[in-house]
Amino acid sequence: MKVLITRPEPGASVTAARLAAMGHEPVLAPCLEIARLPWKLETPPDALIVTSGQAIESLPADLREVPVFCVGDSTAGKLRAAGFARVESAAGDAQDLYDLITARRLPGLHVMAVGQRHGLALAARLRAAGFSLLRRTVYTARPLRALPEAARTALRARQIKAVLFYSAETARAFLRLQPPHTAEMTAYALSPAVAQTLGILPWAAIRVAVAPTEADLLALMNDE
Repeated sequence: MKVLITRPEPGASVTAARLAAMGHEPVLAPCLEIARLPWKLETPPDALIVTSGQAIESLPADLREVPVFCVGDSTAGKLRAAGFARVESAAGDAQDLYDLITARRLPGLHVMAVGQRHGLALAARLRAAGFSLLRRTVYTARPLRALPEAARTALRARQIKAVLFYSAETARAFLRLQPPHTAEMTAYALSPAVAQTLGILPWAAIRVAVAPTEADLLALMNDE
């Protein structure tokens, strides 16, 4: 089955390799371009909050002993691979991350490493719960104006049978490109929030992962 991958790099190539190992034919169609921004905080915080794996490359080495809270297991694995020693995963969504942070209630300054305009609601909730918290934007995600030629060709030829979506932002970027023939494709969404974003287009079906992990998302395709 030909599967369109809408997530940006470096994750897109990793997903493509996993799909190929499952016997599918991946087609890269990143809808966002990621630009890294420098870390701007002279003193290490008492705790770090990471809502996306895209933030990790911008985190300096002197933060590796700082406790880190992250939203999912995939990001936790990337943090540990990057040398972070004290990582806790909420294994869920923003609500689960909020619950984890408030349950641990570490003293001192918490800093969220986020994308531009990301994490605003979570930051507000944590401040309201009594946390000393700063947001630091460490990357931006710019919607692309066109899909790669290989993806456009496959879409026009009605060759794509499935499309993978990992975030609501990526889904919105994909919708703005007005892709053809979506009614003949199945959309696979990492979470209900992502699926809700996709609802304005016709699809053969929209399927949602049981848990917001890539393993659960790809597991949906075993039935196809």
